Amino acid sequence: MKTVKVVAAVICDSIREKKSIFATARGYGAFKGQWEFPGGKVEEDETSQQALVREIQEELDTKVLVGDLIETIEYDYPTFHLSMECFWCEVVDGELKLLEAEDARWLSKDTLYSVQWLPADMNLIEKIKKQMI
Repeated sequence: MKTVKVVAAVICDSIREKKSIFATARGYGAFKGQWEFPGGKVEEDETSQQALVREIQEELDTKVLVGDLIETIEYDYPTFHLSMECFWCEVVDGELKLLEAEDARWLSKDTLYSVQWLPADMNLIEKIKKQMI
């Protein structure tokens, strides 16, 4: 099975306090309308952190500071294996603009489960919840 390596930004209001996180709804493909953390594929010549900065600039027209790795999610979809490094991030320049996603929300600890997450992202939600205040 083919492995797809991606990075995901768990953008929070503050890396130190983590009161809310930013999630987006996919605007395309088989999982259109389901919720995820923004990010994308890592190119050959870049680190995971560099890929994340590039992807967030492309998808949200925003610069982020990449913080700690939260977890690497390994998940088997029907046609590929996903290896997803998930990092805490914080906006350092610009405003979040949806260039690819169809919707977005800031979610608090109490509203994390108010959206329909992609299957791979479900594995991360409880870990994120424990680190939020």
